[in-house]
Amino acid sequence: MKVLLCPDSFKGSLTASDAAKAMAAGISEYDHTIQTVLLPVADGGEGTVTSLVNATNGKIVRVSVQNPLGKKIMASYGVLGDGKTCVIEMAEASGLTLLREQERNPLLASTYGTGELIHHALDAGYRTFILGVGGSATNDGGAGMLQALGLKLLDDKGKEIAAGGQALQTLVRIDQSSFDPRIQESTFIIASDVDNPFIGPNGASAIFGPQKGATPEMVETLDQSLSHFADLIEQTTGLSIHDKPGAGAAGGIGGAFQSFFPAEMKQGIHVVLKAIHFEQHMKEADLVMTGEGKTDRQTLSGKAPYGIKEIAARHQVPVILISGAVEDKEFLRLHFNELHSVSGRGVSKKESMGQAYQYLKNKTKEVISAYLEN
Repeated sequence: MKVLLCPDSFKGSLTASDAAKAMAAGISEYDHTIQTVLLPVADGGEGTVTSLVNATNGKIVRVSVQNPLGKKIMASYGVLGDGKTCVIEMAEASGLTLLREQERNPLLASTYGTGELIHHALDAGYRTFILGVGGSATNDGGAGMLQALGLKLLDDKGKEIAAGGQALQTLVRIDQSSFDPRIQESTFIIASDVDNPFIGPNGASAIFGPQKGATPEMVETLDQSLSHFADLIEQTTGLSIHDKPGAGAAGGIGGAFQSFFPAEMKQGIHVVLKAIHFEQHMKEADLVMTGEGKTDRQTLSGKAPYGIKEIAARHQVPVILISGAVEDKEFLRLHFNELHSVSGRGVSKKESMGQAYQYLKNKTKEVISAYLEN
């Protein structure tokens, strides 16, 4: 029997890789002859690089970049096992978790470090890119990233504008003459599940700004900044991103990719599953086990377990979900063969998170036992 183990991370307690190992240990304790294939996944956000590098026997590259407020830090990007595809998580250089809560300020935060990661990978010879754009601390429309790659964003004195979303209001001219020409020789897949426009009540600033520390007054300022930036992008390129779906992803960096890169935006989990050749693994699988920290109705909007279930259904392979917690079980039963929660039945949420590996291993052993013996 061959079982594919494809969990996402259990946020706050287990990485996707550790979750897969816990599941494998539980199955091995029940019957060590069952073949398990560990394919930890992510949906384009945190953990995407690690999942793809591990699944393809790739490598991690460390490089010095700027964090969202310009401080030098060490960040990583991944190279897949094909030796050609570079995977970058925006959160590595421009992420919210890089700042203390009191430091969060999307008026000043910049995506410059993400541009530095791309520049380093271009220097290393890579021309095929996957970018996960979740978890950003920024709302600068990707301006910092563009500046790091040679695009000049100039004020009325012909000088580069400062970092951050607020500074976009001083932008007068976009000069593409020094923009890195290697970008047009490359392909960029943007892993994002966000279809918000660049500006407006459903745009980057209004919807995601408050998560990054923006007050209502800041949101208004940032939306005006991005509107001004979008006007100048349209003047420069002829492309209007104001209302373009996906342009609002990660503080508007989606709009920067759509405007200046040969980029395609795709749902994160589909990008990841294609990169790890999940469809090929499915052909010999008898069962798939997946899971995440918390499963609820939101899972059906493109999170990892649902993307896995969609492909498994095409191959008529059953999918068992084991998550830290499961809500809306009756509704979700329509989409998975079995649903199980680590917490509950005598295990508190605090306990399940505090000893997540052990509890997930035990639950997997219990579930595979019941599944095969019934």
